[in-house]
Order: sequence, then C-alpha cells, then structure tokens
Amino acid sequence: MYDANQLRTFLAVAQTLNFTQAARRLGLRQSTVSQHVRRLEDAAGRTLFSRDTHRVRLTEDGEAMLGFARTILAAHERAAHYFAGTRLRGRLRFGASEDFVLTRLPEILQSFRRDHPEVDLELTVELSGTLHRRLEAGRLDLVLAKRRPGDSHGELVWTDELCWIGAPGLRLDAERPVPLILFPPPGITRARALEVLEEHGRSWRIACTSGSLSGLIAAARAGLGVMAHTRGLIPPGLEPLAGRAGLPDLGGVDFVLLHNRRASAAQEAAGALASAILASGDRLHPGRRAD
Repeated sequence: MYDANQLRTFLAVAQTLNFTQAARRLGLRQSTVSQHVRRLEDAAGRTLFSRDTHRVRLTEDGEAMLGFARTILAAHERAAHYFAGTRLRGRLRFGASEDFVLTRLPEILQSFRRDHPEVDLELTVELSGTLHRRLEAGRLDLVLAKRRPGDSHGELVWTDELCWIGAPGLRLDAERPVPLILFPPPGITRARALEVLEEHGRSWRIACTSGSLSGLIAAARAGLGVMAHTRGLIPPGLEPLAGRAGLPDLGGVDFVLLHNRRASAAQEAAGALASAILASGDRLHPGRRAD
C-alpha cells in the first residue's frame, strides 16, 4: 500500500521540515520530493503536512505516519539483508555529541545491535568539535554531531534553533555580565554563544564549565547562569528565557551525520547505522510523541 521511496522522502521532510533540505539530503529534485509526498498523502487519504509560504509542519496524521513509516522501512531493511544473505561484521567506531545523552538514541543503537549482532559497536560521546577532529584523524567511522556555522558537509539529520535557557524564573541584570554555563573548547555551541555576545557588545562571565551535559544541567537548575542550547533538546527542569532576557539571537543549528571517507572495513556497517539514524531521526527530539 505504501511505497518505500515515498516513505523515505516523507521521513526526510518530517525531520527537516523543509522540502529543499530534504531534497538535498536525498539527492532528489524538490519537485520529486513534493510528488512523493503528494502520492503518499493520496495513498493514505490524509494530509500529512500543513504548508504555507513560511513553514512546514506535521499534521496529527503526519505524526501518526512517522511510526508506521519507520516500521515499514525497518521491515524492508531486514528483508533485504536476509535475502541478500549478507551479515554485517567488524568494528564500528561511532561518535555522538553530548546533545543526545537525554534522547532516544540508545533505543536506535539497541535496535541496530539486534539487527546486526556481529558488528562490534564502539560508542564515543564527546563535544561536537572534538568528534569532528577525531573523525578527521581517522579515529572514528561515523559521527552524529552539530555542524559548524557556515559548513555544508555532512548528511543533514535535522535543523533546529539555538536558544538561551535557564532555571524557571531566572532573571538577568542587564547592567551586569551575563553568567554563562558552557562546554569547554572546542564546543560549537560555546563558540556561538561567545561570538554573538561579543558581536552585540554584551559583557559576560563564565559561571560554570563542564564537559558533561549533566554537569551543565545541574548548574543551570541551580540558577548559576544561562546556557545556549538546542530548542528541540531542552532538558527537563529548564526552559527558554522569556524574551531571551535581552540576549542576542543565537541563530540555527544543523545536526548531521559525517562519514570517515577513508576506505575501511567499517564502511558498510557505518552506512547501515547512518540509514537507521536517518530513518528514526525524529525520535531524537524529546518532544516527539513516542511510538
């Protein structure tokens, strides 16, 4: 009833909420992406996206289709591997940024390990900047992390906004330096926060530095200062600052998959894990409905 190619296109649009970015990710023309979505909506007899000149949003039926699409595509993948008679093997060094500590990434990895039991998955959780360096040095095979502003490399998983967050009720004194809670260098979010504050002439001070997201969250919950964080991944107990408390806009952020392009035995396994993450990328948003 539902075409696998159309479902893959639907997932790409659902994760990026942008037809142009979905087309770029899939290597298709935007007109082809629109056609796939239209045909899937015709097959379902429901509208999956609400669209205007500014925004693309999932409808309630579109949210429901997410779970069905993942299930159908996962069955396709399992059948393809079974009848191809191939089993992935070897060591796969996968790096994920600290941003995903509190998301459903462990569930995606668990499913991957169940489907590919002979792959030795080695997970590294680090800052995005550190993961980029390790990938460039050949010490990782696949990375899921933030992309540096201005960069275009990598396979887009989704685009989000950065925002200032803190403990509920936190108030900032406009006459005093902004108390910042930051990852250490080479954190991409850290660099962006300092850059925009400097650009707008806003003084700041470092209230807390930690390489652990849990450490930053603890400091923020204690009211020590503010964090620059991805809007779709705001941890429990913290919230966006009302009206940004006079702080400058932080702009957008891209989360991407990056492959080690050097020839290695892990390339096939890395490709399979990348496909699994792309098929379930919407599950990395805590705000998404569980299936």
